Amino acid sequence: MAGTTTKDRIIQAATKLFYAEGIRAVSLDAVAEKAGVTKRTLYYHFSSKDNLVAAYLEARDQPNLIILKRWFTEAEGNLAEKVRAIFRNLANSARSPKWRGCGFLRTTAELANLPGHPAITVGKAHKKKFEDWLRIVFAEAGIKDASELARQVVVLMDGSFATVLLHRDPSYMETAGDAASVRVKAALAAAAIPSPSQ
Repeated sequence: MAGTTTKDRIIQAATKLFYAEGIRAVSLDAVAEKAGVTKRTLYYHFSSKDNLVAAYLEARDQPNLIILKRWFTEAEGNLAEKVRAIFRNLANSARSPKWRGCGFLRTTAELANLPGHPAITVGKAHKKKFEDWLRIVFAEAGIKDASELARQVVVLMDGSFATVLLHRDPSYMETAGDAASVRVKAALAAAAIPSPSQ
């Protein structure tokens, strides 16, 4: 691709391979070959596979957040419907033969015995950014327990990723979206009820 740096090409190659096959299954030799560089060139840009895995997730961070927010913004209806739309779009994505789940969660599972791994740090930060964005959206809608509701929606989402991977049935994401919608509706209703002191 014109204008793409060598480092970008390596990350793009790693992204395709790591997401499709898993990080442990993919060697640096395979990444170098797919990127069209020597292993020495790869090591010039990334001192270790650990650093490359972290860069792979960093490259997915903003694009993933942007698309989740776009699905929310473009959805019609109230706040509950907009939240449900995120899950429906995820379910549609999961119907693709190329879908392999959440790259952040899959990487975390592969590195579960290495809690200090740089990729785990990137994954945690990514999930926290989405949760914080939801919290702000809910707080702006007048929901009092915005932090708790954001946490519940994230748990439903990440749980649906795991369940769909297990059963290969994207409708579990739609079910999780229905549950998230119910929680948001209940929180909105509670926010509309005046407290006894009012």
